[in-house]
Amino acid sequence: MNLSCADHSTQPPQVGIPREYNAAFDLLERNAARSSKVAYIDAVSGTQLTYGELANQSQCFANALRTQGFAPESRVLLCMLDTPEWPVAFLGCILAGVIPVAANTMQTSADFEFMLRDSRAQGLIVSKALLPSFEPLIGRIDTLRAVVLAGTEANSAHLTLAQMVKAGDPAALVAPTCADDACFWFYSSGSTGTPKGTVHLHSHLIQTAELYGRGVLGISESDTVFSAAKLFFAYGLGNALTFPMSVGATTVLLSTRPTPADVFGVLTQYQPTIFYGVPTLYAALLADPDRPERSALGLRVCTSAGEALPAGIGQKWTAEYGCEILDGIGSTEMLHIFLSNRPGQVRYGTTGQAVPGYRVRIVGDDGTECGVGQIGELQINGPTSALMYWNNRAKTKATFAGDWTLSGDKYTVDADGYYTYSGRTDDMLKVGGIYVSPFEVEASLMTHPAVLEVAVVGLADANQLVKPKAFVVLKAGQSVRPEELQAHVKQQLAPYKYPRWIEFVPELPKTATGKIQRFKLRRAAP
Repeated sequence: MNLSCADHSTQPPQVGIPREYNAAFDLLERNAARSSKVAYIDAVSGTQLTYGELANQSQCFANALRTQGFAPESRVLLCMLDTPEWPVAFLGCILAGVIPVAANTMQTSADFEFMLRDSRAQGLIVSKALLPSFEPLIGRIDTLRAVVLAGTEANSAHLTLAQMVKAGDPAALVAPTCADDACFWFYSSGSTGTPKGTVHLHSHLIQTAELYGRGVLGISESDTVFSAAKLFFAYGLGNALTFPMSVGATTVLLSTRPTPADVFGVLTQYQPTIFYGVPTLYAALLADPDRPERSALGLRVCTSAGEALPAGIGQKWTAEYGCEILDGIGSTEMLHIFLSNRPGQVRYGTTGQAVPGYRVRIVGDDGTECGVGQIGELQINGPTSALMYWNNRAKTKATFAGDWTLSGDKYTVDADGYYTYSGRTDDMLKVGGIYVSPFEVEASLMTHPAVLEVAVVGLADANQLVKPKAFVVLKAGQSVRPEELQAHVKQQLAPYKYPRWIEFVPELPKTATGKIQRFKLRRAAP
């Protein structure tokens, strides 16, 4: 296998990053002098992992992967809960030159099967609690030859991550990778609902840390951080791994669902100074009747991404907790936030200004750049744009257009350079910061015997957060309760995708050629 540093583009490596570069080694080496400082705290178990232990365990795991026959550039699907084992596995893979493919833990077995087959993953690292979703697949995927369990000390059927770390050689192993080599993947949903393997380079991790983590957040060694967004999200990976490790901060991890009670529990017990959330969660926190007083928290700054933050939520949070929420937008394709509000310069209702190091523009349907106040598609030029979508050349060419990455989001910009979200260019929805394809929800509803036709659109709730709404035409003589259809979808898809509202209609508006006119349904939705 060729490990030479061949050019992957006409662009030179980014300034400040050497040509021969391993992202995991860089992050660990930055903290070599902080070996006794706590890197990670598990909020559920209370266990802690120092930077020295993190480096040692990552090296042991890297060597164990090589011992198990994982060659550089082979791929491993990583589907784990947010515990300190997550960064050990992720960094260990990268040290060994193995490519971790981070998977959303809330997906279905069908989604996981697609990812395993599409990535041709040779290994699976999975939390014991998530193993049932994979058990029907083990033995059916030709490329999958090893399963490693996290969250347990021993298992008779599979190796465990703990066993591999214990047996691994702690001697330094750093694969001779380059800044422009493929480093890790995420799977991003597409307009048809089929996940797309988004390939990122070694240089991208530290670029996001320098440009947003330090450049906007001002993160430092003295910070303690907590991200409600999980590590398997591009947003969460920067929040809880790259940013804190780049400066030696401490990170609190929560493996369970971030309910208001659990989030406030972390905020009060561990006193993080930086909290990363999403609009849906901020709304739930503010609605919690048991929320703590301002004096009980130690926050200096908060961030929001995944979907546009309603101005009212931001204003209420700042009034109640004396802390700004920096609303921003990032993407799996750009790895983290490239457009954001800044501390002391927040304008709620906008997504802020371009993060230093990135250029953004708004382009109209005619391909020309829009002026102030004109709606067009947001496009991004920056050093962290993904290399490609794996095995999807057509979509790669459509999204990565030369130096510019097309976001699929509609925006306007004012005279001060503040950008305001205006919706999606396609029919994709973002629910709780996660893309949801309306076509996938429609397909699920159509499998119910009582349903004749269905169309799904986004509808803003009382907090101006978008959720799926289904317009359903029933077959003649059929009847069904909305709750039954919602349960039907939950049985087939990840639970967050189910329609929050169902409206029965006699027919759907269509064009002369039979295409559903979703814009009319959006206008009709109360």
